[in-house]
Formats: sequence, structure tokens, C-alpha cells
Amino acid sequence: MSKKLQIASAVAVTASTLTVLMTGDVGLAYDQMIGNAAAQEISDSKMEAQVAPEVIIAETEGEDGATDGEIVADTAADGEGAMVQPLPADYKTPEEKQAEAPVLTGADSLRELVRLQDGNAGMDEQLRCLAGAVYFESKGESLRGQLAVAHVVKARKQSSRFPNSYCGVVYQRSQFSFVRGGKMPRINTGSQAWANAKAIARIADQDAWKSDVDGALFFHARYVNPRWRLTRIAQIDNHVFYR
Repeated sequence: MSKKLQIASAVAVTASTLTVLMTGDVGLAYDQMIGNAAAQEISDSKMEAQVAPEVIIAETEGEDGATDGEIVADTAADGEGAMVQPLPADYKTPEEKQAEAPVLTGADSLRELVRLQDGNAGMDEQLRCLAGAVYFESKGESLRGQLAVAHVVKARKQSSRFPNSYCGVVYQRSQFSFVRGGKMPRINTGSQAWANAKAIARIADQDAWKSDVDGALFFHARYVNPRWRLTRIAQIDNHVFYR
């Protein structure tokens, strides 16, 4: 009980005692004493509640400078600035955790690295576009050849001469023959070829295994001769790569 409430209670008791002495009505005095004490306790509780900090979740950046997910203690009632408790630097939403599949390194071969990847991990739209290009352009080739195709798509994404996203590169007009009407054909998602393509896409995206065609921006099938005036880098399986 606060000091203020103790003083108020003492005053109420004294007043009630005088009432008893003057009127002789014990019941009335008791009711007045209980009523006064309860009223004072309610008033005191309201006063304490007014200065208690309110904890809120700041969903967007606002006047308090809080960003998504930060916990803000609003102490404006007592004139002090807001206290911000940021989330840990490595915090990720459940969706981000599902989409993020870390590539396991330390493998002795590309085949082993592909085997170590989590085939059930989530994949966002951009990575799926990269995997789709690997699947349709090179699913019948070696893992080395598939990785080379993936690195061409990645190199284009990083070049100012092409769109700056995997999907932008893959769906760019007249670039990949498997794209028809701005759409990708249906993928047999239960096949080993698709599992390999997804693993290769992750490996290329995170530079987890060195490719033989780093820097290549173009490739064509071995059975055609477009007579490009480009620097030839390598021939892997059924494709010839250029920068």
C-alpha cells in the first residue's frame, strides 16, 4: 500500500470514529470507512496505471523510429523518450527460414555437394527460375554442364547488359528457346532431374563450387554454328560457352 493510501485510510478511520462518537451509528460509520478506503484505493490504482509504460509492437517505421518487429516501450507520459529494443541481427521470419536453404560445403566433388543439398527445402520464385533454366537447357547433361548453364544465367543477372534478376534473364524475349509465350513448360517436379537442377541452382547462386565458365554470358548447342564474334571459353557436354 502506498504512503498516500495509508494517510487516506487513517483519515477515513478518524472520521468514522468521530461519526460513531457523535451519532452512535456504528453501521453507518463502518460503511463510510470501507467506502472511503475503497474509493481511495481505486483512485491510487488509476494514478499508478497512468505512468506505467505501454508495450506495443511497431509493425512499420513511425515517429518512434521503430522498424518491423521492434518492441517499443512508450514512456511519453513521464516525458522520457521511447526505448527501442531491436530484434537480434540474425532474426528471420518463418517464411525467410523456409526459403533460405544454406548450401553445405566441404564436399570432395560436385556430385557429392549436390547430394548433400536438402531437396525438400523451400525455393523462392527467383531461384526457381534459375533452376528451371538449368532443367530445360541441360537436364540430360553432366552436373558440370548444368552448373555451367546456371553460371551463364547468374552472370547475365549481374551484367548491366541484361535484366537484373534470374526471372528477368530467363524470360527475356528470344533468349531461351524453351520459353514459349512468356511461360515455362511444366516441370516434372518428382524427377531426379528436377532435384539436381534445384541443387545446382543453389550451388551456383551461392558460389559454392567453382565453374569452368565463369564470366560466360552466352552459349549455344554444339550442333549449331552461329558464327559469333565472341571469345570462346569452353565446350562442356553439348554446349559451347562464350564471353
